[in-house]
Order: sequence, then structure tokens, then C-alpha cells
Amino acid sequence: MSNRKIKDNVEIYLSVLIGVTVVAFSFLIPNVFWSAANFQSIASQMPILGVLALAMAVTMLTGGINLSIIATMNACALIMAWVATHYPPGALAVVLVLLSGFATALVIGFINGMLIAVVRVSPILATLGIMTLLNGINIVISRGSSITNFPEYILSINSSSVLGIPTPLLVFIAVVIVMWIILEKSAFGRTIYLIGSNEQASHYSGINTRKTLIWVYILSSVLCVIAGLLMMSKLNSAKASYGESYLLVSILAAVLGGINPDGGFGKVFGMVMALILLQMLESGLNILGVSSYITMALWGGLLLAFIFLKGINVSRLLGSAH
Repeated sequence: MSNRKIKDNVEIYLSVLIGVTVVAFSFLIPNVFWSAANFQSIASQMPILGVLALAMAVTMLTGGINLSIIATMNACALIMAWVATHYPPGALAVVLVLLSGFATALVIGFINGMLIAVVRVSPILATLGIMTLLNGINIVISRGSSITNFPEYILSINSSSVLGIPTPLLVFIAVVIVMWIILEKSAFGRTIYLIGSNEQASHYSGINTRKTLIWVYILSSVLCVIAGLLMMSKLNSAKASYGESYLLVSILAAVLGGINPDGGFGKVFGMVMALILLQMLESGLNILGVSSYITMALWGGLLLAFIFLKGINVSRLLGSAH
């Protein structure tokens, strides 16, 4: 019961914060904030960060973390970029690009999962090591430069739209729906929550915790492939250093959205609300000319305030239980 109340409070807080943000920017910059260009900007920025935040969240639900999501995204993007620029455009090239990206993600996710589930390395140390390794490999294989000039079938992802809705946003919505089904409507998802609540008890109850953890980190890496494709299409290039600032923001979005860093509970819908809040804040402050450093400081303060509010509610719930 207590977890349910905490999750409901998370969504209430986020709804209030979104409402306050909308009202504030409606008074400060009414014409610009409500313009189509502003919403298009928000829609173009949210998908990559959103997919990466989901890749982070699925591991946090088990009580772990994946610090290698950015390095994984760039590794998959560089492999796909090499294939895309060395094979003539066509159906075969599309298949090869996707296969190369997903195969790379499968290997990285499997290694992460084996280190954490079988070797029993701490998730933060295992993924930090993989992140460092991949960053070095990415720089070596790309020689520190970017791969550019992708064929139209990659660029069209970012430039196209359906009924006026940008394709990257539709991709993100599809990913959200799939992750919602996986986490909240499937047996695999329930297993993830159980492991996050108590891995040892889950093991003794007959759940194959090792296998589940391996698949969780594979799923996290697969999501990085999607983020890599969106990044390639948006920037028309792939590079070892892209998206480095997204790592901390993805953790922020996950925690702000109600994902418990210790595992056990959290909702996809809460994360989407957190992403909307963060993107609205960033866009509005950018329009006002506020420094990006101040924006990052504001996000950090917002996270601390959010953790404080959650801590108060946890204390109250524990006190009422006694």
C-alpha cells in the first residue's frame, strides 16, 4: 500500500510542477512559449533523451544502473554509420544497418548482464568499466572523427512526419507503449519489479534472477540502438563523444519520474511526465536567455526538492504504519 501511495504522490507532484511551469512561462513569454516552433523544438529534443531515460530506468528497477548507455548508443551508431556509408542504399542495406546495430547492442548488454548477474560485479562498477572500454574503442575505430553523409533512409527518420507529428516523437511514443506493456503488463515486467524489491527472496521463490538480469541489460542496450538511430538522423553524423550530457539527465528523469534508485517500483507514465517537465523547463529558460549551466543547476535543485518531498512522505507512511 505504501508504495502505491508514494507512486500516486509522484504523479501528483509532477502534475503540479508541470502546471506551475506552464502558467509561469505563459505569463513570461506567452507568444513564444505557445508557438508551434517551440512545441516542435520540444518534440524534436524529447525522443533521444526519452529513450535513453527508459534504457536507464529499466536497469534501475532491478536495483542496478547502466552508466554505459551513452557509450553503447555511440558504439551502435558508429557501427551502423559505417555500414550505411559503405553499402549502396536499398532494402539489404537497411537490414544490415539494423542487424549490425542490434547485434552490437546484444553483445554489450550480454556482457553487462553476465558481469552483474553471474560474476556478481556491482552494477555501477560493471557498467562504468564497460563505459570506459567502449569510449576507448569508439575513439579508436572512428579515429576521433565523425562519420557523416548518411543515405536518405536514415535522414528521413528525422525529417518526416505523420499527420503533422514528427516521426522521432512517434518512435518515442511507440517505445513508451512497448515498455509500458513489458514492465507493467507482462510476467517479465513483474519479475523485474520483484527482483528490485528483493533479489534474494525472488531467487528462493523460484525466479531465475540471473537470466532476468541478463535480459534486462540486453533490453537496455537495445533501447540505446533506437536512440542511436534517432541521433544519427538528427545530426547526420555519428561520433564517439555525442550525447555525453544525457547520462546524468537520464538518471534525473528516471528518479524524478518516480523510479526508485533501489529498485522495486516506478512507472513509465511518471517518467514521461518528468521528461515533459524537463523539456518544457529547458525550452522556456532557453527562450528567456538563461544560461544552460543555470538550467542544469535548476534541474539538480528540482531533484533534491523532489527527493525531500518523497522522503517526508515515506517517513509519514512508516510512522502511520506503527
